[in-house]
Amino acid sequence: MLTLYPSLHIKGGAGAYLPHSSNDFQEAEIIHPHPVERAAAFEAVGFPWLHLVDLDAAFSESSVNRGCIKEIIRTVKIPVQISGGIHSMRAVDYWAEKGAACIVLASAALKNPGLVREAAAKFPGKIAVKIDSIGGFVTQTGWTNTTSLKALDLALQVESAGVAKVIYADINLDGALSEVDLETTIDLAFALTIPVIAAGGVHSLRDLAEVKSQCKAGIAGLLLGRALYNGTLEAAEALKLANS
Repeated sequence: MLTLYPSLHIKGGAGAYLPHSSNDFQEAEIIHPHPVERAAAFEAVGFPWLHLVDLDAAFSESSVNRGCIKEIIRTVKIPVQISGGIHSMRAVDYWAEKGAACIVLASAALKNPGLVREAAAKFPGKIAVKIDSIGGFVTQTGWTNTTSLKALDLALQVESAGVAKVIYADINLDGALSEVDLETTIDLAFALTIPVIAAGGVHSLRDLAEVKSQCKAGIAGLLLGRALYNGTLEAAEALKLANS
């Protein structure tokens, strides 16, 4: 079975989409004015998790979406995973207290390894790390600055620090989210004992089937985004395939 995580990005209290090719937060496109309703619809169709990204917090550390995100957590019964602008134990504590089932650290994992260890020790089973890479090397916030650190090395570091899972995405040289990099994702899954969640350009049932075929290799889940909104991937069909 492959666990599917529908991804819902929040900007100014609305559901939004920001292309990975853009570093300009203002270019985020509003695609759903009522994210609480959209979250409830994801739950109703049968998704077992919800992945929320606070775009305002990710780009400006603004807290304007906190009310909306808290309402989503209160409204749905499925576990909610929170990402975006979480750079301190204060932020981790806040979302843990508000009921987030999983708190995702991204750039903070690269810049502040101590935060990863502290958060994982305080909230065992509730901390994840998202790793974006180009050609297997970690990229920093904005997807334009590739480091010399290999994604696999960072994944091993955060596993050692005690995180519950790793989310991995391959970003191509133009800054856009590539097709799922199965080879690197499988390498991570083999190397780690914790679950690896893939994030990438899954656009169809055929793409999803390809990822699903690698469950035995250790890929435990998949983030789904734009395809669920533009209709190229129908939720009920995706869930049927993932659960088969």
